[in-house]
Amino acid sequence: MELDGVGTKTSLLLNKLGIYTVEDLIYYYPKRYDVLKRSNMDYVLDKDKVILDGIVEGQPTIVQLSTKLKKVIFRIVDGRGMYNVVVFNQVYLLKELKYGMNVIIIGKYDKLRNTIVANEVRVGKLPKNPQIEAIYGATDGLNRKMITKFIDTALKSDIQIIDYIPDYIGDRYHFPDKLWSIRQIHHPVNELNYKRAKQRLKYEEFFWYLLRVRYLKYWSMNNCEFSVKKIFDNSKVSEFIKRLGFELTIDQIKTIEEIKRDITSGKQMNRFVQGDVGSGKTIVAFIASYMNFLAGYQSALMVPTEILAVQHYQNALELFEDTGVKVVLLTSSLTKKKKDNVLKQINNGEADFIIGTQSLIQENVSYKNLGLIIADEQHRFGVNQRKLLKEKGSNPDVLSMSATPIPRTYALTIYGDMDISSIKTKPIGRKEVSTFYKKEEDMLEVLKMMKSEIDKGHQVYVIAPAIENEDSEELNNVNKLAEKMECAFGKICKIGCVHGRLDNEEKANIMSDFESGKIKILISTTVIEVGVNVPNASMIVIFQANLFGLSTLHQLRGRVGRGSIQSYCILISKDPCDRLQIMEKTNDGFEISEYDFKNRGEGDLFGVRQSGQAEFKLADLRKDFELLVRVKKDADEFFDNYFTDDKYQEFRYYLEIDKGLN
Repeated sequence: MELDGVGTKTSLLLNKLGIYTVEDLIYYYPKRYDVLKRSNMDYVLDKDKVILDGIVEGQPTIVQLSTKLKKVIFRIVDGRGMYNVVVFNQVYLLKELKYGMNVIIIGKYDKLRNTIVANEVRVGKLPKNPQIEAIYGATDGLNRKMITKFIDTALKSDIQIIDYIPDYIGDRYHFPDKLWSIRQIHHPVNELNYKRAKQRLKYEEFFWYLLRVRYLKYWSMNNCEFSVKKIFDNSKVSEFIKRLGFELTIDQIKTIEEIKRDITSGKQMNRFVQGDVGSGKTIVAFIASYMNFLAGYQSALMVPTEILAVQHYQNALELFEDTGVKVVLLTSSLTKKKKDNVLKQINNGEADFIIGTQSLIQENVSYKNLGLIIADEQHRFGVNQRKLLKEKGSNPDVLSMSATPIPRTYALTIYGDMDISSIKTKPIGRKEVSTFYKKEEDMLEVLKMMKSEIDKGHQVYVIAPAIENEDSEELNNVNKLAEKMECAFGKICKIGCVHGRLDNEEKANIMSDFESGKIKILISTTVIEVGVNVPNASMIVIFQANLFGLSTLHQLRGRVGRGSIQSYCILISKDPCDRLQIMEKTNDGFEISEYDFKNRGEGDLFGVRQSGQAEFKLADLRKDFELLVRVKKDADEFFDNYFTDDKYQEFRYYLEIDKGLN
């Protein structure tokens, strides 16, 4: 990355955040905003967040509470009084803070002790007028202050910004300039400017996405993307299904027949399968790969996490035993020797079914005759990732899957270039998960419920909203919950923790111990949200459930109820909310998606930003559906009436690059 102050080491840290170019920096939008405004202490309640500025009174001192916990204590005075300030584990402040210095304090107010427990101390004074401050996602070794500095430098550079909104559409809606809009997202002057900028950028994200979908249809029709007409012995497929040991549902059978028609048609399959959690999409994908194998072709299954890849691999080994299908696993954590061996098998055609993460699309992966691509949780992969996998074969059939159901009219808009199959019916013998909302003060009752399940020989998931408290001391993070669970259950069972910051080998070992039953309680973040299948897990306890979106809560609940045992989902929150009530009411993911769709809200302007899909940084497919519908109409109008104009040849150039959308 060529930017002042960004060397090799910093570049690698930025890469961890998905930032590889100066352009990536510009589009690395804030995850939330804080408003720097002095708190009126006359109206502040106990434990409220406060922002104050004042003068350091006396000399700060340090108190060592334990080997790992230290606190710095000092006082500040402002025009109205004196306040005690406590800061944990920021010993460097002893050298920075001096008597008489102006400082800004951000923290939680303990009214009884007249003390601010600060999470941030800055040198300086608060601005006279309220100031909106962008807060960026950070990583170890790269703090928010550094990221802000790099982004500001990038915004001042002479980088060329491509505007994907045609001039006449920009004039129609009186859209502001794109670069101005980007700068306002990073440094909003006021709420009105922020809203104007965000709406303009959301419009462009939708417009470019829908234009690519439309172009892909156009390109496919005019270039006749034919696949090889695959021929195989259907009786072998029927025999394979009979040997499964369970009956397929009506929706599974219907979807398999649709896939069979696609791959034997001679035309490239481009099918999207959506199904509720636990509805059996994976077995449908495995049967599709068996058809492809019988026709003499390789299949590749790409999943978003290594945990899920390993699980699919183990299931496939068992399922395809004695069928002649050679299953291999390709992930980044394989040793060089093992990886080289797998790459060799893929290249010479010895490997028939390749399961992995994004490792499947690396340059050194060469397939002999890739005939089927399966993208599980496809919305988690970006355009370029799916395109790169598609280019590994010669017009391979494409099967995309998602366990996040969406209304059909919505699906037809977003996935307009794809055929859609829906799996709604659950496998026979599955019991509905019983869901309960519990207040934080009901924790003793929840612990007793967990103990009851463990006594039955079952296992329990415990979900935390964070790995560690970056923004709030109130969050029950993984470490806090690990301490609590150790106190409650440490003497009777083994407890494990898994989250995104562990290396792949650590995660794999912990998950293996959980799957085998060695670990009885698994404390995790949403890293286990998708696909993890442990039939003996009968309870999931989600702390501060109000912080999670409805679809995430439903996905998390789907980690239990995977077998025939009665399972439970416990939603713990200080206060009830609509999301938790709908979770108690129904287990139907399609009903939940309809509810979510109809009741979507704008959300808090300065709250946490939630991205709708991997393609979009600001737009949200659920919340912004009305905008999406309007943009689709505009994109179709542009394509039908103006697309061939010489004025917009740059559009065609970039669309040609991106035509591997699916």
